[in-house]
Amino acid sequence: MRRGEHLEERIEDMEATIEDYFGPISTTEEFKGSDLHVVEDPDNPVFTRITAGTVEYSGKKDKLAVDFEERPAEEVIAAGEADAAADAVDAKNDFLLEATGRDAKSRRDSMKRSVEDSPDEADEV
Repeated sequence: MRRGEHLEERIEDMEATIEDYFGPISTTEEFKGSDLHVVEDPDNPVFTRITAGTVEYSGKKDKLAVDFEERPAEEVIAAGEADAAADAVDAKNDFLLEATGRDAKSRRDSMKRSVEDSPDEADEV
């Protein structure tokens, strides 16, 4: 998210948004003191499990936490579910765009910048 933006302004009802994109929430899971929503049987057959929600930090902006667990690409292709794979990519990107206000390209560029900003760490491999 950009400076001055807050997650709760972008997604007012995290639980409903997760269900809209991925399917019914079956349970919650604790992560760093916050409860994240778990979709154990996602609507899209490419996903095996999705954990997502808001992680609250004292005195800081809340952060989005997401873990997409997917079947191996070979298995998806062998099952003839290539269309479902394309839909899964769209669902992930649309959800992240809504939550962060940043598209896939800007998220990728941001990750590249974070790596470039710490070149000393890469040299010590």
